[in-house]
Amino acid sequence: MKRILLLITLFSVAISFSMAQRTVSGKVTDDSGESLPGVNVVIKGTTTGTTTDLEGNYRLSVDEGAILVFSYVGFETQEVNVGSRTTVDITLGGATELQEVVVVGYGTQSKRLLTGNVATIGGEELKEIPNSSFQNTLVAKAAGVDITQDNGKVDGGINIRIRGQASISAGTQPLYVLDGIPLINNDESSNGGTSNPLLTLSPNEIESIDILKDASAAAIYGARGSNGVVVITTKRGSAGKTNFSVNYSYGVSEPTNRIEMLNGPEYIELFTEAWNNEFGEDADGVFYAPNGQSDMIDILSGEEDFFGFYGGNGLNVDTDWQDVMFQDGSVEDFSFSASGGDLKTQFFLSGAYNKTDGILRGNSLERFNLRSNVSHNFSEKFRAGINLGYSRTFIDRVANDNAFVTPVQSIAQSPLVRAVDANGEPNTETTYANFLRQDKYGSYETTVRRVTGKAFLEYQILDFLRINSDFAYDIFSQEENSWDGSRVPFQSTNGEAFWDNTRTENYILSNYLTFEKTFANDHNVNVVVGTELNESTRRDQTVTAIEFPTDDFQTPSSGAEVTGGTGSITRYSFASIFARAQYDFMGKYIFKASIRRDGSSRFGANERYGVFPAVSVGWIVSEESFLNNNTVVSFLKLRGSYGVTGNAEIGNFASRGLFGSASYNQRSGILLTQAPNNSLTWEETSQLDVGFEVGVLDNRVSIEFDYYNKRTDGLIFAVPLVPSSGLIDINSNIGEIENKGIEIVLNTTNIERDDFTWSTNFNIANNKSEVLSLPNDGADVITGQNIIREGEVVSAFYLLEYAGVDPDNGDALYYLNTENPDGTIDRSTTNDPNAAERTVVGNPFPELIAGLTNTINYKNFDFSFTFQGEWGASIYNGGGRFASTNADFLDNQTRDQLRRWQQPGDITDVPQARFLGGNGTANSTRYLREADFIRLRNASIGYTLPSNIAELAKLERVRFYISGINLLTFTSYTDRGKGFDPESTSDVGGSNPGNEFYSAPPARTISLGVNVNF
Repeated sequence: MKRILLLITLFSVAISFSMAQRTVSGKVTDDSGESLPGVNVVIKGTTTGTTTDLEGNYRLSVDEGAILVFSYVGFETQEVNVGSRTTVDITLGGATELQEVVVVGYGTQSKRLLTGNVATIGGEELKEIPNSSFQNTLVAKAAGVDITQDNGKVDGGINIRIRGQASISAGTQPLYVLDGIPLINNDESSNGGTSNPLLTLSPNEIESIDILKDASAAAIYGARGSNGVVVITTKRGSAGKTNFSVNYSYGVSEPTNRIEMLNGPEYIELFTEAWNNEFGEDADGVFYAPNGQSDMIDILSGEEDFFGFYGGNGLNVDTDWQDVMFQDGSVEDFSFSASGGDLKTQFFLSGAYNKTDGILRGNSLERFNLRSNVSHNFSEKFRAGINLGYSRTFIDRVANDNAFVTPVQSIAQSPLVRAVDANGEPNTETTYANFLRQDKYGSYETTVRRVTGKAFLEYQILDFLRINSDFAYDIFSQEENSWDGSRVPFQSTNGEAFWDNTRTENYILSNYLTFEKTFANDHNVNVVVGTELNESTRRDQTVTAIEFPTDDFQTPSSGAEVTGGTGSITRYSFASIFARAQYDFMGKYIFKASIRRDGSSRFGANERYGVFPAVSVGWIVSEESFLNNNTVVSFLKLRGSYGVTGNAEIGNFASRGLFGSASYNQRSGILLTQAPNNSLTWEETSQLDVGFEVGVLDNRVSIEFDYYNKRTDGLIFAVPLVPSSGLIDINSNIGEIENKGIEIVLNTTNIERDDFTWSTNFNIANNKSEVLSLPNDGADVITGQNIIREGEVVSAFYLLEYAGVDPDNGDALYYLNTENPDGTIDRSTTNDPNAAERTVVGNPFPELIAGLTNTINYKNFDFSFTFQGEWGASIYNGGGRFASTNADFLDNQTRDQLRRWQQPGDITDVPQARFLGGNGTANSTRYLREADFIRLRNASIGYTLPSNIAELAKLERVRFYISGINLLTFTSYTDRGKGFDPESTSDVGGSNPGNEFYSAPPARTISLGVNVNF
């Protein structure tokens, strides 16, 4: 009887189980009816699921009443209650912009519910732009984000200013966060020029970049958020079949512009006239005498034979030094990736190679990248993974802009001298040092190795509560090897070798809880609470050796004498706690608040900790009944935020009392070299942001508008001390600046048909900066041609004001700009620059920036292009004081100097040519030029093979493309050969932004490539 009852029970259970579970099948397609392979189909609340096959079909056993979740990258996720059905077909629509997920730090958020200002750029917009720096690919893509590279060197430093410059003496660059890792971004260059430490990242591995601009978005990063935050997310795998991608491109480069310099005959003409004007036609050493050669021409030409030049025998030498210093550049890119997995494990593997030969002779870059991102679901509640990236970057560098042996300074050479002699050796008899000797017999090589990694654990404690634990690591190791052989210019020690080895390690441990729950269907709450510890250690060793037995030995150990060596170790740490809470009611009333408390070893013992709060609100008006069914307004959101962020980039010892060695009467001792300030703390930036987002005509047109006011207080300055203290100054928090402006973003879908789409993105922003207060009763801070003055823009240009040329005698004139007894300004002119006063005359930063991107798809063709525009900035051309001075020095001159004054009554802006006469050579607005420009920043056109043709080779997608960068530039800056490029500034500018000194122009590059997916 027991056995019978047991059989009956088992039979009943089997029947009930078979009735409760059944197989559901179906097909997943897109809006056009095309099948979608690899779509994830998961039973909600479990890890049980499957993926669609190549035809978009799926089959899955489910319980009655189960809910299926269909998700696919780039498409809107859908949930379907199966009910009693056995067939469920689904059409997935493309995800709209408002459904995009934005990374906001320690979590994500839908753009629809975003109350802060975050600009998002997808990885697809970056990877096919032929540029070795991923930052350059962001240009003109985000409103209020100004991105410039110092010059056209492949390793040139990158400056990113988000909503203006928020500091004067502390760091001005944003915080970069890669997969939750705050990246090391210290410029470790030792040759006096800037370099870009983030060249180590490859655009191939980037999934998206989110730029956190306002305080509401950036305050979660506390003491490091004042300059904005750039959050970089690398690519991930997803469940489904393994997808492979291979991309190869090769391009050629040339300078965007060349300066028009004098040729040989013009050089002789102008300098002969300049000599005669200053010393007289009969003076010894005249440049040209009708009856023969002159001593001066012999000197300038290395004693080339110029006899009979005007007699028609021709000129033996007429060197265009720009042909010598520039070279045909190239850019080669290769990358591959594999991604996939199942519902348990997902992976992304990639590798990339970039070889860039710059447009300057002797300047090149070679980079290797590897990345592995793996995650695994151990159970429905426990998930873990590791992200690991490695790169090796080798850079063949040239000297900084201020060095005689940098290639661009060769434009100062006379065209009358040869670049190489009859034996093919670099000419040693040039007007100035010949950079070719440095290029051939010297070197400056930099090798950077970087490892970034993060191991993460995620555990779902309850349905609404999870904990994350992340351990991140960033190591930046840089080697610089410099060799100056016995035959390089200025070498007097039979060779010199300099080696520098710098290694910086950054450890980050983050633990945070995330609470996410909906109450009563309408109240949605998201709370993040966590802690973070960050420690960074930097080690640096250098050695210099001289007197080598032969140029074949180039390591310091081969030198007879070690003349210098240093070794240092320094570290800093942060200890932080943070919290963020977001609440929305019915998806239309949104409130968010965040707070972070940072402690840093960099600041004084009395001010070691700071608190950085932020609040923001949003109202989705279009969800209200009076707009809910409006046929015109599809979406309308009002938002506002206010918060405080900090700037901790002041170095490690600004608050400390420092001691150094000293000697007196041959006795060693210790000397106080820096006064301590136990109350020194971070600069604080408070920012107000108000704006709105509106979409009309089913969101085919969307507009974002923001007004911001960003005020930085507690600027760190060195304040003078009384002489009796024994020290010069002390670092103190004194000073205040303000940046304010508006940003507008316009997105439109102009045409949307089955075989033709056209969309446009336009963004424009203005920024006005003002110095509100300074230490020492508002005393000016003057550095070179720049001034920091209350009531003016940050680092304004401060120069004599050039008044043109006296038409009677050819003298250069300057406005006096002195103060009259009645308080008015004397605007009369003088030919004596020492009698005139300097005045504020320009802004080194643009006041208006804009970007315009169009994307067009027609059948199998795609076309996109981006225009960039900047207005309101000026550049001071320091090199112009030598190359555009009406033949005052020996330097070859720009061709516009041929417009010089020659006789009474001439109206021109170029003074009379007077050799060594100093006529118009003073630092003045003569060399200050407006740098407004509009540039076709990048463009690409591609063709994708029809799928039936690709399938013949068992490939999913094959696309051929041609792309270019810096293709066209419209500017007055280069008129009459005055300057190279409106974006080129000196790589040794430091506290002198907007200054150019023989700075190379950027490269114009055109590449051909192919992308294959299988």
